[in-house]
Amino acid sequence: MKLALLGAAALTSLGLLGGTALAEAPTELGIGMILATGPEADWDATLLRDVETVAKEAPHGLKIATKHVDGVEGEKAKDAMELLAKSGKYQVIWAHSSYSDQVKALKDKYPDVLFVVVGSGNEGLGGNVYYDYKRVHEPSYLLGVLAGRLTKSDTVGVVGQFPSEDVNDQINSFFAGAKSVNPDVKRKVAFIESWYDPAKAEQFTNAQISAGADLIFQLAGSFETCEKANIKCFGNYVDQGERAPASVVASSLISWEPDLKWVIDAWYDHAANGKPYEGNVKERWFSQAEGGSSLSGYHAYDDKIPAEVKTEVKALEDKINSKELVIPVDLAVPASD
Repeated sequence: MKLALLGAAALTSLGLLGGTALAEAPTELGIGMILATGPEADWDATLLRDVETVAKEAPHGLKIATKHVDGVEGEKAKDAMELLAKSGKYQVIWAHSSYSDQVKALKDKYPDVLFVVVGSGNEGLGGNVYYDYKRVHEPSYLLGVLAGRLTKSDTVGVVGQFPSEDVNDQINSFFAGAKSVNPDVKRKVAFIESWYDPAKAEQFTNAQISAGADLIFQLAGSFETCEKANIKCFGNYVDQGERAPASVVASSLISWEPDLKWVIDAWYDHAANGKPYEGNVKERWFSQAEGGSSLSGYHAYDDKIPAEVKTEVKALEDKINSKELVIPVDLAVPASD
């Protein structure tokens, strides 16, 4: 018999050893996303942008289909996740906010589904739950250096969303960057207590302008207010200089591509090779050097910023990317001077 001439390794590769054929490697993947707000919020919009990019790259040769459910919280978020899991079409459920309570109720019921929880306010559950984070403190530090060099009033501000860990780290790094080049800088901090509220963002921005701030880091996104007041501001998450060139000097950018590829690799290893899920209990975040964040270009301000300031910022950016310069993560709740 010809099979008798084959070694055990060859038989295994043919799927004949033990009488069980090997599972075929998967060719398709469905990613279902639960969004607290929706595409109008940059936190959510960047994920939708990057999942499309990664899908086009087809990691592991996968055909990737996606679906997102917007503006759900509490029990509605749990129900939306369960519908995605129960459908069998979505093997990865990406819960893009503080959804670990809902995921905890579902993870054991759907052990082959890989769940992802993202950002502060979550609990690391391990197993088939992966805990992703997005720290943008490194490019925020670089924006602070720009602010410290460019301010004429020595007063710079930040309008943030909530005083949460992944907001506090950005604000503290921004002020640390400003203080590193201008110790006289005074800080103005305000939180709108919402992830998306343009009216409140405008209100608090106007208050900071009245208090003397001539550069404002807009985590909450009221760029038109800066433009009306003829002051400079900085963008967050996306390149706001493309949207508001009259007011935005530069932006801190985020990319979810390394995060998505990390999760897809874990799912593929489980589906193709039977490797158990090894979800992390402590949050995982990708640094600027790893492609998780970056600093934008200057757009309309490219010729307006002194050359020596741009050179200084570029040198610091290179040091961060080479890991020669480490920007500490400071989670303390920031306050105004």
